[in-house]
Amino acid sequence: MLAVIGAMDEEVSRIKEVMTDVVIETRAGMEFYKGKLSGKDAVVVRCGIGKVNAGMCAQILVDCYGADAIVNTGIAGSLQARINIGDIVLSKDTLQHDMDATGFGYPVGVIPRMEKSVFEADERLIRIAEKACKKVNPEIGVHVGRVVSGDQFISDKMKKNWLIDNFNGYCCEMEGAAIAQAAYLNQVPFLIVRAISDKADDSATMDYSEFEAKAITHSVNLILEMAENL
Repeated sequence: MLAVIGAMDEEVSRIKEVMTDVVIETRAGMEFYKGKLSGKDAVVVRCGIGKVNAGMCAQILVDCYGADAIVNTGIAGSLQARINIGDIVLSKDTLQHDMDATGFGYPVGVIPRMEKSVFEADERLIRIAEKACKKVNPEIGVHVGRVVSGDQFISDKMKKNWLIDNFNGYCCEMEGAAIAQAAYLNQVPFLIVRAISDKADDSATMDYSEFEAKAITHSVNLILEMAENL
């Protein structure tokens, strides 16, 4: 069962439109659309914004739907000059940039008393997504690198530079690492897919609304092509 999670209605509504044999179930205030996507068993859900919503959603997908692959689609801010607005970032790995237990001697980003704090995406899903993106979105760049997550919308250069210096992230957003952690704990393959909507700096609020629709189109194209090849 392929599970597709988006944070916002805009990110999943177009995927829901092409599903067939749909049954809608509500759990924890989230609507789970269970049916067929490109002829394959799938469930699509809007989790809501932020790490708690995202982590809860991923766990429900494992416990109630038997998800054997989780793909999280959405938009993000670029942290690298070469990654342009409209491009796609696929997670090589992901971590929580706002996990801070430095007062106990842990490096920033490290989750105390866990074996790991950086969660690696599934290599097969990365390969399928990379190939799919080049096919359906040939006009944009596709990059494989680190996605950093936190319950913050990054919109100033100082914070952006801090994220780059500490984590060498490719993009920043608000859900991916929570989904990744839940997937890791349940031993379920995952991939975070992010279309770049802004530069995560002082221009972010201006860029965001202008480029959101285009970024979502790119990510939807990619998810539908991935489903064909899984």
